[in-house]
Amino acid sequence: MLVVCMWKVVNCMRFDIESGHSKCITEDIKINAMTVGKYSLVNPKEGYPMPDDYKLTVKVNSPQGHNYHHSDHVDSGNFAFTAAESGDYLACFYAPELRPPRTLVIDFDWRTGVAAKDWSSVAKKGSIDAMEVELKKLLDKVASIHEEMFYLREREEEMQKLNRSTNSKMGTFSFLSLLICLSVAGLQFWHLKSFFERKKLL
Repeated sequence: MLVVCMWKVVNCMRFDIESGHSKCITEDIKINAMTVGKYSLVNPKEGYPMPDDYKLTVKVNSPQGHNYHHSDHVDSGNFAFTAAESGDYLACFYAPELRPPRTLVIDFDWRTGVAAKDWSSVAKKGSIDAMEVELKKLLDKVASIHEEMFYLREREEEMQKLNRSTNSKMGTFSFLSLLICLSVAGLQFWHLKSFFERKKLL
């Protein structure tokens, strides 16, 4: 079950956008991982041509804001790239203002890692049998799991460093708080003693 959960990722979905609005979808992608995406508007009247005003603007940006894909006024499209940085990649869909307002339906298929490979074309190009294709799939999945384990180990080390840094800061803060409290208590004691001495109560 753990192995299945670690295999990286197929996101195939259908969602709605109101005209004049936008919707963004994020995907956590590791560095050097291949990713492919395909999107298309669903024709509201099947069997008829797509309405001329049914168009989208689509952008795909990296965590640092670098643009990997940009299409204006299209009803379908696709993108493919190898991630140059790790983190949450953002695919945003913008629907134009329509009169009267309408709801656009979008089919979106986003695949990363092993799932991004087109194994049917690999089998055709290589003229290899089904068993070899399955073995290549398993080899790629094992490599992907291996990379995922190293990635999780790096994240664990980062979290441990953060925990140690936080504990150190909290220890310093606690010591300073105690020092300030003792200083204030000493000043109060000195003030009260001086007050009572002036009043000749001590």
